[in-house]
Amino acid sequence: MKTIGVIAGVSWESSIDYYRILNEEVSRRLGGLHSARIAMYSVDFEDVEGPLSAGRRDEAAATIVEAGKSIQSAGADFFIICSNTMGMFTPDVEKATGMKGIFIADAVGKAIKEKGMKKVALLGTRFTMEETFYRNVLVERYGLEPMIPDDEGRKIVDDIIWHELCLGIIKDESREKYVRIIEDLAKKGAECAALSCTEIPLLIQQEHVSIPVFDSTLLHSLAAVDLALA
Repeated sequence: MKTIGVIAGVSWESSIDYYRILNEEVSRRLGGLHSARIAMYSVDFEDVEGPLSAGRRDEAAATIVEAGKSIQSAGADFFIICSNTMGMFTPDVEKATGMKGIFIADAVGKAIKEKGMKKVALLGTRFTMEETFYRNVLVERYGLEPMIPDDEGRKIVDDIIWHELCLGIIKDESREKYVRIIEDLAKKGAECAALSCTEIPLLIQQEHVSIPVFDSTLLHSLAAVDLALA
């Protein structure tokens, strides 16, 4: 079994689920007392999110890269970054360490394509919804058509992530807002919804909406187990 390098803490609320899923899946596949071999480094999220929001991408990247070097020193064979937004730094860590990284957008895009779907409601932070680092992967590698909420919807989705979900705050009224946004995109043609922020599955599950949802945390974790056991 390969050792999975996990760059966590972005945010720690969803990193908990990564640790659980990685171990549960290895146990399920191998049986007995097996669990995942993991080298985890959990960053102080403020050291990443603060600079990134202020436009200091290089500073944010440096924090993630240092975490990557730490897990490599701890024996990681490859790595994942437990975030859709901070996944933008996957190439930075690959370049600095020579380790292979699994970009979360690849895990999501592959799963949607395998289900034969094309038009996908994309929900995440403003960075993920609006910038090209994530959407281009879905379009260019998997032939998908991402659909994002209107400006008001993007603000709602983004605000709830940063001011509630990353702080462990789960509100029914926020879930209702997300459901309305997803269902509106479904009416416009979305065949499924990509929960492309690792905190969104804390709020939205399949039972809440009418179209299939793709849980980025789960899919990313499963991709890591696939590689660890290959």
